[in-house]
Amino acid sequence: MLRDFLEFLRDRFERLQQNFKASRLVLLGFGYMGLLCIMIFRLYHLQIINGESYQKNYLQKTEKTVAIPATRGNIFDANGKLLAYNRLSYNVTIKDSGEYRKALQRNQMYYRLIQILNAHGETVTGRLEIGLNENNEFYYTSVNEEARKRFLRDFYGLKRVSELTGDGGKYPSEISAEELLNKRFLSYKLNLLTDEEGKPVTLSNLEKLELVNIRYTIGLTAYRSYESTTVVTHVKDETRVDILENQAKLLGVNCEQTTERVYNDEVPFSSLIGYVGKMPDEQLKELREKNPDYTLSDTIGRTGIEEYMEQDLHGKKGSRTMYVDNVGHVMEVESETEPVAGNDVYLSIDRDLQVGIYHQLEQHLAGIVAAKLVNEDNPNTETTDSTARLIPVKDAYYQLIGNNVLSLDHMKGDSASETERYIAERLSAYSESSLAAMREQLMNPSPLNMAELPNDQRAFLYFMYTSLTSADSGVISKDKIDSNKDYYARWKADSISLREFLQDGIKDGWVNTTAIKGIKKYAGAEEVYEALVNSSLESLKTDPDFEKLLCQYMIRNNLVGGRELCLALYDQGVLEPDPAAQAELAAGGPAYAYSFFVRLVSELKITPAQLALDPCTAGCVVTDVTTGKVKALVSYPGYDNNRLTNTMDAKYYNRLVKDESLPLYNNATQARKAPGSTFKPIIAIAALEENVIGLNDTVNCTGIYDAITPPLRCWIYPGRHGVQNIVAGIRNSCNVFFADLGHRLATNPQGEYDPALGIARLNKYATMFGLDQKSGVEIIENDPMISDQSPERSAIGQGTNSFANVQLSRYVTALANRGTVFDLSVLDRVTDWQGEAIRSYDPNVIRTMEVKPENWDAVQQGMRGVVESGSASRIFKGFEVNIAGKTGTAQESKTRANHAFFISFGPYESPKLAVTVNIPYGYTSANAASVAKDVYRLCFGYTNVDEILNAGAQRVSDVNIED
Repeated sequence: MLRDFLEFLRDRFERLQQNFKASRLVLLGFGYMGLLCIMIFRLYHLQIINGESYQKNYLQKTEKTVAIPATRGNIFDANGKLLAYNRLSYNVTIKDSGEYRKALQRNQMYYRLIQILNAHGETVTGRLEIGLNENNEFYYTSVNEEARKRFLRDFYGLKRVSELTGDGGKYPSEISAEELLNKRFLSYKLNLLTDEEGKPVTLSNLEKLELVNIRYTIGLTAYRSYESTTVVTHVKDETRVDILENQAKLLGVNCEQTTERVYNDEVPFSSLIGYVGKMPDEQLKELREKNPDYTLSDTIGRTGIEEYMEQDLHGKKGSRTMYVDNVGHVMEVESETEPVAGNDVYLSIDRDLQVGIYHQLEQHLAGIVAAKLVNEDNPNTETTDSTARLIPVKDAYYQLIGNNVLSLDHMKGDSASETERYIAERLSAYSESSLAAMREQLMNPSPLNMAELPNDQRAFLYFMYTSLTSADSGVISKDKIDSNKDYYARWKADSISLREFLQDGIKDGWVNTTAIKGIKKYAGAEEVYEALVNSSLESLKTDPDFEKLLCQYMIRNNLVGGRELCLALYDQGVLEPDPAAQAELAAGGPAYAYSFFVRLVSELKITPAQLALDPCTAGCVVTDVTTGKVKALVSYPGYDNNRLTNTMDAKYYNRLVKDESLPLYNNATQARKAPGSTFKPIIAIAALEENVIGLNDTVNCTGIYDAITPPLRCWIYPGRHGVQNIVAGIRNSCNVFFADLGHRLATNPQGEYDPALGIARLNKYATMFGLDQKSGVEIIENDPMISDQSPERSAIGQGTNSFANVQLSRYVTALANRGTVFDLSVLDRVTDWQGEAIRSYDPNVIRTMEVKPENWDAVQQGMRGVVESGSASRIFKGFEVNIAGKTGTAQESKTRANHAFFISFGPYESPKLAVTVNIPYGYTSANAASVAKDVYRLCFGYTNVDEILNAGAQRVSDVNIED
């Protein structure tokens, strides 16, 4: 019975176990059902109850809008000839695709990219302002020191330049380009770069620069995946094809369609049209006041018409609104607004006149320089007249180096020719011997006075002293030197040595010993001086300006001659290869090298701009006298604005900045000079209108005007013009006649001499002709200056009178049309991109002068007499068109040639055009008149641009006008 009971219990237990297993499944099922209900409820809550709110928040976080730049408007000449336009091109861009998670993977992709770019000769054009020079050395490409510091500010991620620190600080401003690049090279882990097989990669300096440039430029966008970063602009078609073929290995790299700004006739138009470039930081606020859509990444007009007409040319940006995910990938484009192209600008300028006159100016300047070159060392003396000065050919030889036509770095490089190596070796030896001689002189207890030294050693020591007084050096404070000291007077008289002078400076405290390198603590005066000499001589070894000074004296001392330098022109590609000419040059001596060089100048193979000798600059303005519209506004020399637009060629820009012929300076609007005798017609009008002289009154020219002290000579002295009326006075450009008119204008009704009255009257009439303000042209222009002293000297164009060519153009335009003073303009009209008119620029009359007709007659007759029978008659003899004009010559320095001017209008009977020419240091106004004659021949169809382009240097007139 007990056994039966136990079996019962066992059977019940087994049943309970089975029931428990079943109940667990039920419980589990209920659990899953509960979770499902919770999830359904939660989804209902998210999508139905709060769905709109969550969707709105989601969209707010991921909606991005990017601007689409507009196509810039075109610029045309008055006849519809295209001057500036946009050409389709492609930029290489990189967008963070998210495919490369590790720095090594990204760096490997960038390395693959630069290998393709380098194979096709492309250049990375990122935002890193560091370049590589011919010696494979890193340097800053910033256009100036302020720009370099702004770059460093951005590089370090600072807000202000003032946050930069000294050498020992966290953000050093004086860090070298190589140090800066290497720091970022390491932070980007580019030193860990390997190839696809995992082997370390050895990078060239160029590759290091390109990789850092790409990484730095991309970093400026903070790796925003929806924005692409441009790293190379305007690539070749074969480059684009190569990149597209390798796109599987270049994820995120693309070639995006864009446009590049292109200029036709770039050099003749450069000073007028200007160029475009990236937005400067300091200009953003100003432009945003006119258009809030501007950003720092925009391309804007930087100079010239491109700058002045920026608001018209820029266009209206479009926009693209898109949704991106949390890593920035574009998910959907919501909307897009197309950009509107900029307006087209039409100038009043005639393209053929602008181009033709530019080359005429160059040809005439070349003719002057070629005629003045002589194979002599010292052809000029203290008494040489400014119109007769000559140019030693050695000065011209030196300018090939001095003005960077030839590269000294190339001569020292691995690819230097035999001739270049010869020059470099001579320079190295001369530098070593010169520095040794300087040390000997500086350390000698009994040194020679400056006057006793050879010319080159004296020049070198003066250079050293000047370097010590520079702000960068800070060693000598010139304002602390006591000018009453005996040693100062001796220094000025060259009767003391530099050693003694500097030792006196150390003793008297105007030598800043804290700025001298290598001084030991508690050093005595002699130790300080020795440290000063050592540091100065050491710095001269790497000073490029001192190296050029060495070259100058090396040429003067016949250590290197014209033969070697002319052969180097071929070796460096300045001249096209000519085996026959090169062989003859190599076999010839100094005399042959001189004649060869003169021929190069005459044939314009070496231009006046390259030599930067007097004269090397000129300007010409042609104006329609009936409207004030400018038909040509030419400045020589110009530059290639295609190399400064889009992405600036920093090397080229820096070369332009250092160019001694000042190609970035507009010689038609910025070069102010004393007008000389071109000012005399204003004085004639003033004297006639103020009734201080009548039409039949005369003045007797004896050759000298002695009513003032010191006396004033006529240009004809010791000759004389004799008795003259107003017409003859203008025709002969008589200084005595016009000095007397200035004196009469300064005499009050009581017969008392009042210089202030004379100046006030002179100012009144100069102002009437518009010479008190800028001319009105829409590009950069310097303010004019009317003389405020000496009525007599001011009346002959001296005193403090100072005007730009374009201001004289407005004045002579008013002379030609008898009193209508215009605001000059180079603009004609603006249309939209479809050609619909938006606005026109009508003539703007600022004043109509009330002058008696007979007084206009007299002045115009006198100006016609200048050309018909006066000083310019031999130049215009037999000319096809009757011209009226006035010559002007102004002396600025006794050691340089005179400035040359010519103002004119024609035809005389019914004036249509005014032509003004200025040639700074152009010797004589006959040279300016000769240019004007050729300009009129072009304007009136007696020659054309093709004929001008095929001509060489123009023969210099043998007429010498000194008025």
